[in-house]
Amino acid sequence: MRRKASLVLLAFAVFFAALSPLLRWYAFPRLAKIPADQYQDMVLEAKNATLLDYGTMKARTVPEVTIVQTLKGNVEAAKKIEKTAGRDVVVWDGLSYVQGPDGKMVSRIPERYIFDAHSQAPVHATGEMVDGDPVKRTGIEFKWPFLTQKRDYEYFDAQTRTTNPIHYKGTQNFRGLEVYYFEQTIPWTKVKFPRTMPVQGITPESVAKTGTTRWYTTVRKFWVEPVTGAPVYGEEIHKEELRGGTLLGGRDKVTAFAGHVKMREDYIRHTVALVKSNRTLVLLMTSYLPWGFLTLGVLLLALSLWLEARSRRPGDPEPAESTTAEPVTA
Repeated sequence: MRRKASLVLLAFAVFFAALSPLLRWYAFPRLAKIPADQYQDMVLEAKNATLLDYGTMKARTVPEVTIVQTLKGNVEAAKKIEKTAGRDVVVWDGLSYVQGPDGKMVSRIPERYIFDAHSQAPVHATGEMVDGDPVKRTGIEFKWPFLTQKRDYEYFDAQTRTTNPIHYKGTQNFRGLEVYYFEQTIPWTKVKFPRTMPVQGITPESVAKTGTTRWYTTVRKFWVEPVTGAPVYGEEIHKEELRGGTLLGGRDKVTAFAGHVKMREDYIRHTVALVKSNRTLVLLMTSYLPWGFLTLGVLLLALSLWLEARSRRPGDPEPAESTTAEPVTA
């Protein structure tokens, strides 16, 4: 019985030992994915910001500028792209909507971002765009990969349509979570006017005829939870200027927008709670279960060997044959 029990335990030990790397290296890349139908929104604010009054073409200080960012998963578009991409794809239709303190639109820039559901690497397909302009992204945008590393990444900037390094600056604690802090600086760069202008009747083409150009710079900051790769907080020190041309009435430049943009408090709390719950699920597949199965396999192997050793111990010695001489009879 001991021999049979040891063989059964040995079989379970091999099973759990083999299951450990399979869960981490085979199941995790196939199960940990961004849902194709995910919808999320975020509200950011810039207090005491500088904003251009297009009526007077003068910059003024306003109490608040609000930026609403939405990302909506397009399931139908993702399925079409998957047929040729040969992998699970997510299509996010995004919108960055900026409004002033009076609720009027300052700018609206739509995007379509197509990426691998697990690695978050860009997938190039028809429809990838920023504000109607076809783009071919390199690097990440919005989200870091699962199991983010302590290194620099390439990050796509929608305003300039370019990819630039975003630098790992250290590990911090943010509301009970260990996070990696990343920072990116985009120097002053000439960028396009949005297709939708804040003043009715004015188009990017009509502004271009005046010779006035739009320039932009920002310092982008993210605090990223490394297990999920999700930013739990973000800020931007954002500046835009109009330069030259007859539209400015002889001035060299005027500030179109300047402000320190931060996530609104209620969205910070919601994001932190969501990331904490998703973090546990990722850790189950990458750490808790693989190490648990491996430890269980080692314990079962040790128990199997112990039972096998006991089954092989010699038993009690058999009684020795009698050497007493039999009586001789005549």
